[in-house]
Amino acid sequence: MPENIIRLATRASRLALWQTEHVASLLNQAGLPTEIVPMQTTGDQVLDRSLAKIGSKGVFTEELEESLRRGDTHLAIHSAKDVQSTIPPDLELLAFLEREQVNDVVVSFKEDFDITRPGILLGTSSTRRKALLRRLYPQANTAEARGNLQTRLRKLEEGQYDALVLAYAGVHRMGYDGLIRHYLPTDQFVPPVGQGSIAVECSRFLDEELKAKVKQALDHIATHRCLLAERAFLRRMEGGCSIPSFALATLTEAGDIHLHAGIVSLSGEEYVDFTQTAPVEQAEGLGLALAERVLNHGGEAILASIREQRGEL
Repeated sequence: MPENIIRLATRASRLALWQTEHVASLLNQAGLPTEIVPMQTTGDQVLDRSLAKIGSKGVFTEELEESLRRGDTHLAIHSAKDVQSTIPPDLELLAFLEREQVNDVVVSFKEDFDITRPGILLGTSSTRRKALLRRLYPQANTAEARGNLQTRLRKLEEGQYDALVLAYAGVHRMGYDGLIRHYLPTDQFVPPVGQGSIAVECSRFLDEELKAKVKQALDHIATHRCLLAERAFLRRMEGGCSIPSFALATLTEAGDIHLHAGIVSLSGEEYVDFTQTAPVEQAEGLGLALAERVLNHGGEAILASIREQRGEL
C-alpha cells in the first residue's frame, strides 16, 4: 500500500464512520493523507444474542485489530468504551481524542415521555445500563436492543420500546439531540470506562516517526490521563462491557485526577462504589487501587455471583 497514505480501519456503521472521518480530518489538517477502510465486526454481525452471551472481549474490535497485524491498515478507530480492558502485546492504544459529554441519555419519539412512569419499556444492550435502571428506576422494564444506532431508532419508532438508553456522544454526533428526553446524572448513572472518547489503536511495530506524528495530531492529554485511570480500574476488575462496572475520571481544578468507580449486581440490588483522588502521574495506580477497594468491599462477591448466574464457574 502507498507509504504516504494512512489507512484507517473502522466499523461500517454511520456513527463509526463519523468518528473515523473526524479522525481523518484531524490527520489531514496535520498534513497526513488518509484512506478509510470500513469492515464488519462480530458485534455488528451477530445481533440475535446479547453482548454478554456472545462474549464481549474484542467483539467490536477484533477484525480491526487483525487488519493492523496483517499490515492492511495503519490505525484502528474505536469508540473507547468498546476497547477491551487488556490490549494484545503486539498492539497499543496510541491516542485518545478529546472526550465528548459523558452522560447516558434517554431518547424517545414521545415528547411527553416520563422516565418515572410505571411500566415503561426501555431498550438497551448494555449490562451496566440494565442493572442501574433496575436500581434507580425499578418501575421500568428493560428489553434487549442490539444493532447500530439507526437500527435501534427504527425499532423505537416502530413501537418496540417506549424509549432507548444511549450514550449522549453517539446521539449528539448523529444529530438526534431533539429526541433526548432525559439526561441521566453521572454521579448516579456512572458511565462505562472510556465513554465519549475515540480511541486510536496501532501495531507496536508501526514506524515510530509516524506514530509520533499521529499522536501529536490526535491525542488529547487530559482525556488520555483520565482514561489511563479508568482503564486500569477495568483491567483489574477483569471485565469488559458484559460486566456492569463503571468508572469516570475527571481532572480537578488543582490538576489531580478524581476517579469515581464501582460495580452493580445484575439485579441492581447490590452496589459498591468509591471515589479517590491522586496526582495525574499516578493515574494507573489510582485505577488499580480503587479497583482493589471495590473488590475487597463486596465487588468480588458481585463478580462471582454474575459468573455463577452465567454458568461461567
